[in-house]
Amino acid sequence: MTTDTLDELWAVIEDRALHPRDGSYVCSLLSHRKGIDKPLEKVGEEATEFVLAVKNGDPERIANEAADLFFHVLVALRASGVDLADVLAVLDARRH
Repeated sequence: MTTDTLDELWAVIEDRALHPRDGSYVCSLLSHRKGIDKPLEKVGEEATEFVLAVKNGDPERIANEAADLFFHVLVALRASGVDLADVLAVLDARRH
């Protein structure tokens, strides 16, 4: 994943949050009757699937599950009102 890909994905999530579309998976997560619990459930589910993929040592499955986990973490960030830029700033500060 390049930063361009991450930025583009974040932009789509932001757009769906601001301009809901029928049939959008992101919108369904952000507007679910369970509220923030729905995106958090997906983060937990995908984290478990990622761990199992790593334990099983299947590189293709690991990559797919990591992508799913990244995606759902981004949706959960948006649902919680935290901007991706804030997370990237923390990561950047930790590098120095």
